[in-house]
Amino acid sequence: MRPEDVKVCVLRIEGTNCEDETFNAFKILGADPEKVHLNQLDGHAPELMQRSLEDYDVLALPGGFSAGDYIRAGAIFAARIRSALSVDLTRFVEQEKPVIGICNGFQILVELGLLPAFEETMSPMPTAALFTNDSARFECRPTLLRNDNRGNCLFTSRIPKGEVVMFPSAHAEGKLLSMDPDLVERLDDNDQIVFRYVDQDGEQSGYPWNPNGSPDDVAGICNPAGNVLGLMPHPERALSRFTHPDWTRGYEKEEGDGLAVFRSIMDHVRG
Repeated sequence: MRPEDVKVCVLRIEGTNCEDETFNAFKILGADPEKVHLNQLDGHAPELMQRSLEDYDVLALPGGFSAGDYIRAGAIFAARIRSALSVDLTRFVEQEKPVIGICNGFQILVELGLLPAFEETMSPMPTAALFTNDSARFECRPTLLRNDNRGNCLFTSRIPKGEVVMFPSAHAEGKLLSMDPDLVERLDDNDQIVFRYVDQDGEQSGYPWNPNGSPDDVAGICNPAGNVLGLMPHPERALSRFTHPDWTRGYEKEEGDGLAVFRSIMDHVRG
């Protein structure tokens, strides 16, 4: 498959605000991304504007504050998706097509039950949530992440295990919690932990390196099949050296660390 044949749905509603950066990440790699409003998928748009999820190879849920993050972050967007697209979305995931949710997108995937999804593709009820940061404030800073996945997650095929990357964080509700006291242990056993927050030495160190207090410094997780990824930091905001905080202080790579996530997606889709 040629890069330009890879069709990407960047799904948005009122309040999402990172769709342009997510669109650009795929466009840079030669894919064919499209910013699609939920109304275009659920039949509430003029006929010429209507789209079908099955026509896409990748689904991306960008960051932002969908529906104002009322009730809980991502809850309204997730409820609207579930009511209109649960069958199509379940089929999409079971076909092993990649689904990535970044920041608010991660919150939506958890609210949908697509993560952590221990028992089935889409849990009928959320089994976890992204809670308010321990600092009780919006945290916006460069964050260092260590790839702790052991090979299950398709989104890190371009990032060696143990490598530390920099993606910016910008969120107020990023603490992954669950009523299940064994959540982190189960995630680890299933190889569903993808990224952990670390310090400049690559070690887990708590706040401020972990901006939200997520247990065991978990920053991103995948489903058991490895084709659904949710993470709080923003790889789409680290695509080139010019969006790296040290670009004037010795950062020499032309690419930003975030592009490797999108390259991994393209590798998977192209076979």
